[in-house]
Amino acid sequence: MSITRFLTGITTTGTPHLGNFVGSIRPSVAASLTPGVQSFYFLADYHALIKCEDPVRIQRSTLEIAASWLAAGLNPEKVTFYRQSDIPEIPELTWLLTCVTGKGVLNRAHAYKASVDKNTAADRDADDGVTAGLFMYPVLMGADILMFKAHKVPVGRDQIQHIEMARDMAASFNHLYGEHFVLPEAAIDDHVATLPGLDGRKMSKSYDNTIPLFSSREQLKNLIGGILTDSRAPGEPKDTEGSALFQIYQAFATPDETAALRQAYADGIAWGDAKNTLFERVDQVIAPMRAQYEELIHNPARIEQTLLAGAERARALATPFIRELRAAVGLRSLAQATAAPKPVKAAKTALPSFKQYREADGKFYFKLVDADGRLLLQSTGFDAPKEAGQAIAQLQKDPDALQTLAQRLAPVEGVSADDVAAALQALAEAAAAA
Repeated sequence: MSITRFLTGITTTGTPHLGNFVGSIRPSVAASLTPGVQSFYFLADYHALIKCEDPVRIQRSTLEIAASWLAAGLNPEKVTFYRQSDIPEIPELTWLLTCVTGKGVLNRAHAYKASVDKNTAADRDADDGVTAGLFMYPVLMGADILMFKAHKVPVGRDQIQHIEMARDMAASFNHLYGEHFVLPEAAIDDHVATLPGLDGRKMSKSYDNTIPLFSSREQLKNLIGGILTDSRAPGEPKDTEGSALFQIYQAFATPDETAALRQAYADGIAWGDAKNTLFERVDQVIAPMRAQYEELIHNPARIEQTLLAGAERARALATPFIRELRAAVGLRSLAQATAAPKPVKAAKTALPSFKQYREADGKFYFKLVDADGRLLLQSTGFDAPKEAGQAIAQLQKDPDALQTLAQRLAPVEGVSADDVAAALQALAEAAAAA
């Protein structure tokens, strides 16, 4: 049976809440038990340094998140569960990838662009408050993924770009130094559940509307009691559509239980009764895990031991792989260089390349970048990947396609038509000579 490697990272900056459990923890734990799947789960504490400057918060969050995943059923004997900062090979790989990643690629990272746009709108310097960590974190993320040759990385649509960038880094390294990296793929689940928070918006620590996963029974009851509802009185029919209470209940209940509450809404259940029904159902699921969580959170040495054991398993893969990569780029022992070097074939001239990808809007795009990663040409969205592929083929074969497809191409600031034409000509000549 072939093995597929899945890799998931969890940034250590917050306290897990019910939305995290439903959208990530519960499905990830279930997926880790799938035959033929090798799962890697890591606490992304290096990434946390970009977002949080409170060392106490980072340490506490690491403890809470590790305890939450273990209490929810993650079996460290069945998966590789580790802390990012325990793998020194990851920052070393980050540097190797930095040396093959074009600055133009990083200029287009969503988080960096959002910061620049915010500064521009406020009439500040474009890079005001932007750290090198924020700018470079896609490379660290690429190292996280590529170090363990992950085949699939579960992400939301807003994270697809990061996987595309990791693929670009891997392809650039492989082109220069031989086939070392697996090109990862984004694993998109369009049915991932998202829960509303106390105010009806998406449950998120950014909105300060969360229900901590392992609140005490009393705290849980009080928080659920504070969920916003409308003013309909007992006996008045109530809508399940848009009801935060109903949506949270549905995420924890069986289909039969959900149907029963739907009927109770139609029959005019009082909001107080609905909240109590939700509280009892959620607590029924959480209570056994809460007991395990409390035992773990008060025994941090046990969690530390678990993470170090996971790091040992991870480094059993990372250490020989980084040794292989060091040798590939020429970081080798001089004592082994006694023999005359073999003649090296002339390196192929790096060429522009087309990259096809899918964005968060569900549409398919392509871009043309030069050998240094500078963006030369950007498409608008296509409904199907085949349409985008046909447009790429047309551009590669037909010199007049730039005019023919003009309405499907978005202008790129600072790039002339001659630049694009020259890149397409270089591709055509290389194809003819092949």
